[in-house]
Amino acid sequence: MEPTENVDDPPNSRLFVVTNRSITEDDLRQSFSQFGDIQGIWLVKDKQTKEPKGVSYVKFAKSSQACLAMEEMHGKVLVEGTKPVKVFIAQCRGSTSHRDVEDEELTRIFVMIPKSFTEEDLKNTFKEYGEIEYCVIIKNKFTGESKGLGYVRYVKPSQAALAIENCDKSYRAILAEPRSKSTATEDYPTSGSTRGDYATAESTNQYTFPMGVPLQSPPEPSSYAVVDYRNGDMTRCLMVSTRAGLSQEQIFALFDLIPGMEFCELQRDQYGLSKGHAIIRFSNLGSAYYAREKLNGFEYPPGNRLVVNFIDDGEERGSPVGRMAMQFVTAQMMSSVWSGPSSNHVIKPSFSTMSSVARIQTDANLPNLKKLAPPDSKTKERLFVVFSPTPLPTDVLEDVFCRFGSLIEVHLVPGRKVGYMKYADKQCADEAMATLHGCIVNGVKMKVMLADPPREESHKRPRTY
Repeated sequence: MEPTENVDDPPNSRLFVVTNRSITEDDLRQSFSQFGDIQGIWLVKDKQTKEPKGVSYVKFAKSSQACLAMEEMHGKVLVEGTKPVKVFIAQCRGSTSHRDVEDEELTRIFVMIPKSFTEEDLKNTFKEYGEIEYCVIIKNKFTGESKGLGYVRYVKPSQAALAIENCDKSYRAILAEPRSKSTATEDYPTSGSTRGDYATAESTNQYTFPMGVPLQSPPEPSSYAVVDYRNGDMTRCLMVSTRAGLSQEQIFALFDLIPGMEFCELQRDQYGLSKGHAIIRFSNLGSAYYAREKLNGFEYPPGNRLVVNFIDDGEERGSPVGRMAMQFVTAQMMSSVWSGPSSNHVIKPSFSTMSSVARIQTDANLPNLKKLAPPDSKTKERLFVVFSPTPLPTDVLEDVFCRFGSLIEVHLVPGRKVGYMKYADKQCADEAMATLHGCIVNGVKMKVMLADPPREESHKRPRTY
């Protein structure tokens, strides 16, 4: 049965399901009905043979039901002896996009709040609907006052959908626009609103984390006094310059690896466009020095070399006591960086060795490195990986996926943002998929799923998402 009316009402309430061709409408209804009211199921069929193509649509009454079904059923087996299904939120029929909706687009909501709200108030108001990753209140970049607008980012799409459906209507909660759209109108999904006061909200510390007082205005890099640390002049403030379009969240995640970060702000112009530099402030000189030594010249993402320098933080260090303290810290940190293992007592960042940081940056908890399986090993399981925005280098992928054991080979499909990981042991592949699906490595998000087994009767390329 094809749902012909209101297929996109409410938005994101329709699933796109990839299954075996033998799966029937009854099989789908029996498996998915536990998550809510199903309004329609449509099996896509070949126009000539009328045989199912192995793809279906399932329409729910609510977005939260569809999202929960996607979260719970993706990768599950519906009927014994068939391959695991792939479940995604379907694009609305009027969309011009040729891909299905990314999970990340479904977890962030935009709300209107009282100007007296703090970030803690915002979190307490919306935490009943699920685990919150972060809350942000949009503030005027000159006065620091709230604009009465905010964002709440949930861990799961179903949680964000529940919040939109059930929160007080006065908050006017809706899904936030994806950040990949034009930054001039980014994150302002309210229809009919003019640019005016909202057009530059991206430049008003939208993602400034609550670690300090925001800068009053985004100065140019040349307006900062760069400090020559070789003369013993160090500060707690760093300026990070990048050619790549890094987000506030990526820079925050990178420098937050080092304990003591108080402030992180990506500088933007009046149109909300990145100026290519960010200001980082640490609570102590040791952390700032360590960050500068280890991350200056670091390629993040691969091919983009960061430039990290000390800048004047306005603190007075002209007194003899201040100069002595500075020289003492400098001597300690010089020793910690160049004296090898003896530096462990000076500063202990959240990563064990900088060799791994210089190569892999990820939000996943990775096991230790393991050897690759012999090239002639028999493949017991293949993983299909989708990369966004671009594929990672093969050596980086080997580094990440070999940690689960029995990895035979990494194969990237030329000209496409997908690849395959071949394993000699099914359990190792399952552990890799469970750990790495949805994680970010070196600024690249990965979707990891079981690859379809090769079929002689089909010569079509696998669909990517």
